[in-house]
Amino acid sequence: MTSPLFEPRCADYAERVRGSFARQGAMQTLGAYLGRVLPGAVDIELAWAPQLTQQHGFLHAGTVATALDSACGYAGFTLMAQDAAVLTIEFKINLLAPAKGERFRMEGRVIKPGRTITVCEGRAFAIDGSQEKLVATMGCTLMAVTGRDAIQG
Repeated sequence: MTSPLFEPRCADYAERVRGSFARQGAMQTLGAYLGRVLPGAVDIELAWAPQLTQQHGFLHAGTVATALDSACGYAGFTLMAQDAAVLTIEFKINLLAPAKGERFRMEGRVIKPGRTITVCEGRAFAIDGSQEKLVATMGCTLMAVTGRDAIQG
């Protein structure tokens, strides 16, 4: 999935994303790490692990949704103002195939950035060796939050 070229609203967008990601306990729990970080595009990757699976050994749908939500959220965050934080206000996930692979890549891409509301799409890929399979898609709506001391970056 390609991302249209967007101009970030702050020069240090990548450092902001990396700092915020490092504070996310959920991503640490999943063993996830950042891949690509570009204006309007963020990839999150993680390895298959038994504690992340459902009863058949596939990556649990909740794990897929969690990582896709973060990929979309951070894609939107790359384009937000310096004083903004990001919160998801809605998402829909389509599970297309069992999430079976050695590792996974969750791609978040901005479709329509806005001052307050940003719309993103996500795709989850299961990777086995050189084979990649699309296992889920997500539509995600984000909100830029400013002026709240308890919600920052």
